[in-house]
Amino acid sequence: MNACPIQVLNSGFVMTAGWKTSVKILLLFLCSSLRTLQVQAQGGSWELLVENAGIASMHTMVTHYGTAVFLDRTNIGPSQINLAPGTACRQNPADQVSTNDCTAHSVEFTPGPNTIRPLFIFTDTWCSSGQFGPDGTMTQTGGDSDGLMKIRTFKPCGDGTCDWVETTTELQDGRWYASNQVLPDGSQMVVGGRGIFTYEFVPSKGAPVPLPLLQQTNDDHNDNYYPFVHLLPTGDVFIFANTDSVIVNYKTNTVVRTLPRLEGTPRNYPSAGSSVLLPLTAADGYKKSECLVCGGAQFSGFGNPQVPAANDCGRIDVSDPASTWVKETMPFARTMGDMVMLPNLHTLIINGAQSGSQGWGFADNPALSPVEYDPSAAAGAGFTTMNPTTIPRMYHSTANLLPDGRVLVAGSNTHQYYTFTEPYPTELRVEAFSPEYLNAANDGQRPKITAAPASVGYGETFTVTVTIPNAPAGNIDILMNSAPFSTHSYSQGQRQLNLAATAPVAGADGTSYTITATSPPTAEIAPPSYYMLFALNGGIPSSAVWTRIG
Repeated sequence: MNACPIQVLNSGFVMTAGWKTSVKILLLFLCSSLRTLQVQAQGGSWELLVENAGIASMHTMVTHYGTAVFLDRTNIGPSQINLAPGTACRQNPADQVSTNDCTAHSVEFTPGPNTIRPLFIFTDTWCSSGQFGPDGTMTQTGGDSDGLMKIRTFKPCGDGTCDWVETTTELQDGRWYASNQVLPDGSQMVVGGRGIFTYEFVPSKGAPVPLPLLQQTNDDHNDNYYPFVHLLPTGDVFIFANTDSVIVNYKTNTVVRTLPRLEGTPRNYPSAGSSVLLPLTAADGYKKSECLVCGGAQFSGFGNPQVPAANDCGRIDVSDPASTWVKETMPFARTMGDMVMLPNLHTLIINGAQSGSQGWGFADNPALSPVEYDPSAAAGAGFTTMNPTTIPRMYHSTANLLPDGRVLVAGSNTHQYYTFTEPYPTELRVEAFSPEYLNAANDGQRPKITAAPASVGYGETFTVTVTIPNAPAGNIDILMNSAPFSTHSYSQGQRQLNLAATAPVAGADGTSYTITATSPPTAEIAPPSYYMLFALNGGIPSSAVWTRIG
């Protein structure tokens, strides 16, 4: 039985496709409202940016030029956008549908003008992985079919000429559904994949290394694709698969600690929970490392869209050897939720469904309302339900933080191919969700960064100048947010740092203030790359400027 109590009865008249879509959206909105009555919606707004992006973005990444690269699989036949004029069609005999494809399967989206530029990618990127490196280049790895062992790069540019490059170097193990983590030396650790129980490095540091955790958590009842991987300030790596996790010293290739089990449902593909490393802060010397895992689904939901998803989160302080998981209950169940670290030190949980699992047509009851989580709140008081969208975003959807503080939401395709029929058609629309901190009523408190360094070294003191219409009530936090690779409900490489900063010093004009901040001391705390630098005043963030560290 469908969890939504509202049904459309046969009234004896025929509705047009447009009317059917309108009624569908209305009912989804009403159902979402009914399902979230236990927590009042408290703000945030939605904006439709693009009606047709040309592709359904399975993978999304925001470059240090502020553009977003959308990427889908390549071997499913034509998309809805042609390649740029003068670009030769893809002649790929490995494609399932067409070996002469003149459409794009990746595009560059520019927020503001909301323009779309087609990109060219050759091998299949279905369920692949990636991360930005020290110079801002995206290294993108694996996929399916002819893309299984591929390494691709995208070096962002400001003149509209940059495109994907297929390198001649390949992975050593074929990786489909793997996870990447950039390391202190700028290389990447590529973990797992379908039937692959190893990790390796790009560039290579030798043969792939077996990781027993991956084999132990993968059996006839559970897959553990896209493991959650977080670089810890110690330089070790936290790896989570379904219900179990370990800490790995990748330099010695040893498991240095096995953590307690997170009881409950499986959390990785196809159960599709999500995870973040909560903000690292200079206040404790960047020593405290807390991992948060939210949502998931019973494996019985694979193939059964009506099996309820998980409604809990687990939180653990991995820097404390004696710590155990602490559970919290979300306002409602969610699988396939994306977790986005916001510049107010909260985490947004957005997209997904309330029943079923990942897979083609294996989910129902879309989770239309985002939830904001405050990790500093008392247990049981950290969640706030925000205003809902009208567009379901389930399997193969993404969410990424933009420099202006909005959350870019794209994708959703519950079908093998592009299919534009109800109930959940392939989704080409692109939205932005504006958290409540972007409400115009907060503009008096909102800082505007007028000066900040374009690059900093480790442990370096620097100044940030801001203007604020109203005098700040206290200290101003200086935050650094990485730009992750978002796919399959997990943002690879997502990181937020709360820097050491002095109290603001007022300028003579009465609206400008100077803050002296200190960058993180090591690359273990802040792997080398470009970060969004935000100023946060009383819970109201500025727009970001891009700063490179390392």
